[in-house]
Amino acid sequence: MANVVVVGAQWGDEGKGKIVDWLSERADVIARFQGGHNAGHTLVIDGEVYKLHALPSGVVRRGKLSVIGNGVVLDPWHLVKEIAGIRAQGVEITPETLMIAENTPLILPFHGELDRARENQNAVAKIGTTGRGIGPAYEDKVGRRVIRVADLADDATLVTRVERALVHHNALRNGLGLEPIDRDALLDSLRDIAPQILPYAAPVWKVLAEKRAQGKRILFEGAQGALLDIDFGTYPFVTSSNVIAGQAATGTGMGPSAVGYTLGIVKAYTTRVGEGPFPTELHDEDGQRLGERGHEFGTTTGRKRRCGWFDACLVRQTCAISGIAGIALTKLDVLDGFETLKICTGYELDGARLDYLPTASDKQARCTPVYEELPGWSETTAGARSWAELPANAIKYVRRVEELIGCPVAMLSTSPERDDTILVRDPFAD
Repeated sequence: MANVVVVGAQWGDEGKGKIVDWLSERADVIARFQGGHNAGHTLVIDGEVYKLHALPSGVVRRGKLSVIGNGVVLDPWHLVKEIAGIRAQGVEITPETLMIAENTPLILPFHGELDRARENQNAVAKIGTTGRGIGPAYEDKVGRRVIRVADLADDATLVTRVERALVHHNALRNGLGLEPIDRDALLDSLRDIAPQILPYAAPVWKVLAEKRAQGKRILFEGAQGALLDIDFGTYPFVTSSNVIAGQAATGTGMGPSAVGYTLGIVKAYTTRVGEGPFPTELHDEDGQRLGERGHEFGTTTGRKRRCGWFDACLVRQTCAISGIAGIALTKLDVLDGFETLKICTGYELDGARLDYLPTASDKQARCTPVYEELPGWSETTAGARSWAELPANAIKYVRRVEELIGCPVAMLSTSPERDDTILVRDPFAD
């Protein structure tokens, strides 16, 4: 049986939460490997809605081990609050069901303050950050001044780490017109939160290696989408971590050979939150209709998502970069009732045709989509659980998507409910 990596293949919000939840019943371990609580997953299980941000989607399933890997940046105060909220919905969370890698970097209050101050003062081009401190925390990790989970267990180490971080951050804050950080208050806050976090701390790399040796199935859960990857996304309008499938190994402490089948989650149209290029964005009635029918508002921020036609050129690109073996196509039902549908097959740039999105920002901004039109369908696909229940034109649409992206559909989602899923190929069977 293969381990499975789940990654978003667009700009995030593709419906990973439902797919991960569906797959988690077949897995033994569910591991988050990157990102922070800027990402949100919404799960609908037996009519109950769970909104997760830092916690892996597997926490809502009994008998599963959920893991927060070292590739994640973790706000400990948010995590404690989120655990309390999920417990209030009847979900049991204990150190036996949730583990946090000891080398996971922490997001501290001053990271969020810095994030927001920069965005507010950025008169040139706003990035569209959520202001949660994710970027500054990753900066501190690379700068070797971050506080990690293990540091909470030793006060002398904690004091040293805090003082090192403040040398850097107080200089930055002075330049931004912010007050210096209260060292003692910060230390007191960290000492208060430590007993609530440390029971979950573990050598995750070792635990996962043992689980793999025992033949357990591991599901690696990514956040956001490949087009927000710090290296391969629409830079600088990206997140601060690697989102692509290769990060699953680094972000959990497992070797590349442990990462098996890569499943890319792909929405049947395209959405994006925040700033940045979006070649197929619609500013007309079709775009508004997609947003309304798809309930396109961010789980974390509540911000309205920008909507557009399916961009096969971009998904073909992300499938190649992440080594995606199959896709889970979601929200097909949102396209019900459209007389005509469009798929972007490439771009025109300064009179030339391109079959990929170029790296340079100025070129991305000048790309215009080349569309192929397909007939829509008047019947409903909502709730379909087999190919036989789909309209003929819906099947044609799905098959054309497969052809254009060069990757087969492994799963097809037709509503937010987890059981409204058509399984074409079991990722764990490869």
